[in-house]
Amino acid sequence: MDNPLVQPDPGLFIWSILTFLVLLVLLTKFAWRPLLAALEARQKTIAAALDDAQKARAELERVHQDTAKLLAEARVEAGSILTRTRADAERLREELRQKAMAEAAAVTKNAAQQIQYETARAVRQIRDEAANLSVAIASKLLRREVSLKDNEALIQDAIKQLERPQ
Repeated sequence: MDNPLVQPDPGLFIWSILTFLVLLVLLTKFAWRPLLAALEARQKTIAAALDDAQKARAELERVHQDTAKLLAEARVEAGSILTRTRADAERLREELRQKAMAEAAAVTKNAAQQIQYETARAVRQIRDEAANLSVAIASKLLRREVSLKDNEALIQDAIKQLERPQ
């Protein structure tokens, strides 16, 4: 069984090694170096992208923290504004209540003065009527006409009697 493909041939062996070495040199020069350079560039690009992503993540975290801080400050400020607004509303309510009480007191005082004035006027009117009535009765009793001077004297006398405490 002499198969020519299985038997070693020194010339074919040398040409195969020589072809392999030439192919190895050519592949190293034209394929492996550009391929390794491309892989290295790709590796640098990926590393840069990862670095940029890490920086973006850190920036996003910082922005998130700043946003949370601003939101907390806004909530504190809103609470402060709400507290001040409530205090202002309470102060205004108290001022309005005091003003209303003062106005009510003024109205009450004015009404009391008006009542006193009207009472005094009514008392004077009653006294005048009582004096005129007294003069009319005295005139009938005396059956004579009372003079103006006598009338005044009788009125003053009647007023004095009315003013005296009983």
